[in-house]
Parts: sequence; structure tokens; C-alpha cells
Amino acid sequence: MRVMNLGGRLHVSVGAGAVDVAAASNGLFAADPQAVYDRWDEFANWYQENRVALEGEAVVPVDPSSLGSPAPTPRQVFAVGLNYSEHASESGFTPPVQPVIFTKFVSSISGPVTTVPLPAGSVDWEVELVVVIGRGGRNIPVENAWSHVAGLSVGQDLSERQRQHSGPAPQFSLAKSHHGFSPIGPELVSVDEIPDPDNLEIGATINGETVQRGSTSQLIFPVPVLLAQLSEIVELYPGDVIFTGTPSGVGAGRKPPRYLTPGDVLCSYVQGIGELQQTFVAAHDGAGQPAMAAGQAV
Repeated sequence: MRVMNLGGRLHVSVGAGAVDVAAASNGLFAADPQAVYDRWDEFANWYQENRVALEGEAVVPVDPSSLGSPAPTPRQVFAVGLNYSEHASESGFTPPVQPVIFTKFVSSISGPVTTVPLPAGSVDWEVELVVVIGRGGRNIPVENAWSHVAGLSVGQDLSERQRQHSGPAPQFSLAKSHHGFSPIGPELVSVDEIPDPDNLEIGATINGETVQRGSTSQLIFPVPVLLAQLSEIVELYPGDVIFTGTPSGVGAGRKPPRYLTPGDVLCSYVQGIGELQQTFVAAHDGAGQPAMAAGQAV
């Protein structure tokens, strides 16, 4: 099953386009894309029972620029730092022995094709596999963790490095939550549609140049471990979002460092799930001058 947020309404993908779920279910499920996660098991069963019939429903063509995040307003957003060994090394750290967790604020979430204003500082890229929770809970066993996942999507953990590492204490969450800094999409793909969800190619290009390429098999803490360890401390809710970490190749890890500039087009992908595209435009500091500076990665 492939779920999308098309024009702010929940749709499922069919061969020729997309079907509006609220219309196809005669109102059984709401149009709000976020609401479906509270009834995920019921929704998944409905989809399987009606999969063939949905091919005959009215199909809407999909314009990627009209897509929003498949999980636009989660109750909780978790992000994982340094979850690939080579990325930890390029950032100047040893690989962690337990997950490094921070959050990205919900207001930074956007759809897969966006224009992003560059704030003052040094804006970096981090392509990530995104997990959306379908069945919440506490103390989720590792061996059952995949059954708690509604599906997978592509995300970018855009990061303004100067603010991230400034001041007496780091400002990870603020630095990673500027407008448009958490694009997710283009679809949410259910785990049963993915032959090996623990081994997916992941990468990014800038203006056609490959800057990141890796595999989710390289995650230090794979998805089941992340769910198990997070749920030991917090309760996971249906619709929660987890950014699982980025492979090596970020701008702050380069010599010299490289950051996004106006006019850059960043494409991010995960094998079998889809692609994001962010175009960056100039933004200015209070004096009306462009501001760019160096920073450290996570």
C-alpha cells in the first residue's frame, strides 16, 4: 500500500494515479491524512479487502508539487544523530553506543517538492529514511517492532550548523526546524510492499552531483532497535515520525565544508520509496546581507 497526502486529503496510489480514501470508503475514513494512523490496522484491512475494487474508482492524477507530507502533524517527531559509522567519523565523533535522539518541530514538516528559503548560517543536507508509527505502545520488543510501523518514507533533516553548535549548549532542535527543513514524502509505503526494509539504498544529489549514497543496512541502530529503545522511555503514538539518521557525505564533513546556496536543487531518495526535491532561494539577515558560516555535523 502506498499512501499519499494529495491536496491535503488522504489518497492511496493505484496504477493510473490516486484514489481519494474518504470518497472511496463512503466516509468510513476521514480525509485528514494524519487521522488515519489512529485507525491504521482497520485501514490496512479495508485496503486489502478493497484493493481490486479501488482500481475502478475515480482516479486523480498526481502532481508531485501538490503532495504534502504523508504524516503532516504527528504528535511526536524523533530524529537520530550519528546513526551511520562513516557519518559519525566525518563529524568528528566515535560511533555511539546508544541512540543519539533529538526532535524536529512539527512546523518544519513539508511535502516532497518545495522551495526553501535559506536562513542566516550554514545550511546542510542529510537524507534520511523516515518511519511512521502505525501501532503505538511502550516497551516494544525488537522482534515485534516492524509490526508497529505503518510505513516508510523519504526525509531530509536540513540543518543550520551555526545555530546547531552555538551558545553554551547546542540548539539541535531549533537549528533543524526552520521553515521547510523537514520535507517528507512523496508517499508512505507500507512495510509489506518492501522486500527488505532493512536494506534500502539511500542517497542525495545537488544539481545532479551525487553527495550521499549508502544503505540502511549500515544503520548502527536499525529501525527495530530504535523503536525498542525509544519505547523504553516514551510512549510511541500512532502517526509519530522518526528520522532514522543520515549516511556520510554531508556538507559539514567535507574539506573545505560545503553548504547549500541559492539556486541549488537537492534531490533525495530511498530505493523503492521515492524522491524529494528541494530548491533553495536566498534569505537575508537583519542587515539585509546574506549570511553563511561554518558548523559541525550531526
